Amino acid sequence: MLTEITIASLGAISAATAEFGRGLTVLTGETGTGKTMVVTGLHLLGGARADANRVRSGADRAVVEGRFATADLDERTARRVAEILDACGGDRDEDGSVITSRSVSRDGRSRAYLGGRSVPAKSLSGFTAGLLTLHGQNDQLRLMRPEEQRGALDRYAGVGDELETYRKLRDRWLTARRDLTERRLRARELAQEADRLQFALEEIAAVDPQPGEDDALTTDIRRLSELDTLREAVAGARAALAGTDEADDPAAVTPSVSSLLGRARAALDGADDRTLRDLADQLGGALTVIADVSTELGDYLGALPDDASALDTKLARQAELRTLTRKYAANTDGVLDWAREAGDRLATLDVSEETLAELQRRTDDLAAQVGQAALALSALRHRHAAGLAEAVTAELAGLAMADAEFTVAVTAVAAADDDPAALTLDSAEPVRAGADGIDQVEFGFTAHRGTTVLPLAKSASGGELSRVMLAIEVVLATAMHRSHGTTMVFDEIDAGVGGRAAVQIGRRLARLARTHQVIVVTHLPQVAAYADVHLTVTAAGDDGASEVCCLDTDQRVAELARMLAGLGESDSGRAHARELLSTAQTEIAAPDAASTGP
Repeated sequence: MLTEITIASLGAISAATAEFGRGLTVLTGETGTGKTMVVTGLHLLGGARADANRVRSGADRAVVEGRFATADLDERTARRVAEILDACGGDRDEDGSVITSRSVSRDGRSRAYLGGRSVPAKSLSGFTAGLLTLHGQNDQLRLMRPEEQRGALDRYAGVGDELETYRKLRDRWLTARRDLTERRLRARELAQEADRLQFALEEIAAVDPQPGEDDALTTDIRRLSELDTLREAVAGARAALAGTDEADDPAAVTPSVSSLLGRARAALDGADDRTLRDLADQLGGALTVIADVSTELGDYLGALPDDASALDTKLARQAELRTLTRKYAANTDGVLDWAREAGDRLATLDVSEETLAELQRRTDDLAAQVGQAALALSALRHRHAAGLAEAVTAELAGLAMADAEFTVAVTAVAAADDDPAALTLDSAEPVRAGADGIDQVEFGFTAHRGTTVLPLAKSASGGELSRVMLAIEVVLATAMHRSHGTTMVFDEIDAGVGGRAAVQIGRRLARLARTHQVIVVTHLPQVAAYADVHLTVTAAGDDGASEVCCLDTDQRVAELARMLAGLGESDSGRAHARELLSTAQTEIAAPDAASTGP
């Protein structure tokens, strides 16, 4: 339920705050004062496209803020609202309400906020989708569209679960059908691709590269290419560490590094000085390092091949690997990754007759399931079409259209010859399996029973369309048993209506307000008289700014008198207004008696 809206610099409104309660709230005021800006603000909170032209002259930006109470939502809507808040990180206010906000700058940029978090405008739309329903004169035109008419019947019939099941099956069927068609049309191309992949995988398997093998080969080849140099380096290093003795060269006796360090360590170790003994310990560590290096040099020398014959083998292996790295990747690790991806791709390119036959069976099975789901959905629509037509016709009678007749026709949509979503059901002509099923829904209307019923778009005037839309909303609200958490906004849908019909519209809106929060922008005093809360938008200053005020009883009488004939200050106008208000409020106080009226 919408509890409050604050508007700043939007159209004629400089700054205004309006509070809303349960029941029926009406907004009235002179033309041009900005009544419709309240509805425009609600559209912005609903995620509608921002229009920079709506920013008030002299202001940098327009801001709209709304507060929504969520305590009375039905379980499904409450769960969806909680999921949206969790997804965007929005928080509830201390009283459990949720604050939404939208700003529009003069350069056209727009910002949206939900629960204190900056969000895309689409998130606002998702949040308010189950909380706020807006109806204006443009909605009357939308009511003429077949998809809107089908949507109204679906709401009445409650086909949500069946429609979701149908759509999921349809998506799976279309995917399988596209896959089968692609494989058949591209059979030769896919077979050639499969052959190329198979040849490449066999070539890679024959070489059998190992992870990191090319880097290891490069290291080994460099070592083998310098075998003599390496031997000389190792031998020289070992000789320097080990020294020479008389057996090696009696003419040149060189003591080993180890023996020299040992003598130095012994000389220092015998001194009675802590510093020298610490240095002796360091020499001991050096001896250990020299011994380890000498051992590793021996192991390295022992691992070197006796000759360079291994070099040819490793060069040949390197050449094999390079045949792969030239074709598939820069190194052996990349070749192995390419092979894994190629294997996965090859698994999807099976175009054998057996595979195509299996895909055909799967596609046919899914088509049968889609057909069953489509028929179940269509049966529900046919079953409830007559009930919706009867209920709306009865509601129109209560709106001073006793001779009117409203019909709902449900027919299957024939499929075109090249329709990729064609279904054949019950041996009949192919039908189109669209995203909303196989049916098209058409509302028919005639204002005088006994005359030909024509499509609504061709037979209803503007005033009649207003009453038809209101009648549908009342019927849907009654059928769906929505909670008080839902807010319905009507922007001058009573245009072109007057007299007794206007009184009946006021009665219906008051009845709708028993189960919904209803907000109405109206020029009709007959409608305004039924309000639980009466707000008026008036010019408040020389700059043309407007403000929103809540009227008490005396102020309501004066406003109704102005709406009746511009006679707000005359005694006769006030008397007429007081009688109208008293009659309407008496009916509201005794709703059962009022609902039995015409």
